[in-house]
Amino acid sequence: MNTLRVFTDFHYTGVKGGARLNCIGAEADLKHQGIKLQDGQSLIIYSEELEVEGVVHYSEKEKLWTAAIDWNAIREVQPIVSQPAIQAINHMTEKK
Repeated sequence: MNTLRVFTDFHYTGVKGGARLNCIGAEADLKHQGIKLQDGQSLIIYSEELEVEGVVHYSEKEKLWTAAIDWNAIREVQPIVSQPAIQAINHMTEKK
């Protein structure tokens, strides 16, 4: 089974330094893949040309899902942005 991939903004971290999973791209990936987050769940967290393994945890303090990651384990990959993430971002930035 392949590990699920969820977009994040590595510049937008939680209070304990985890990657937040509430940006537009993350929400689009979660919805598109039908992912229901659970504590301890493993995911690949990615942003454009970077990715890293993460373990999902719910932050009671922030009231949102985060992924604990090893910042030293982030690796470069070919640019990958999911189509749902692109569509969600485009939709949010369209002028009405």
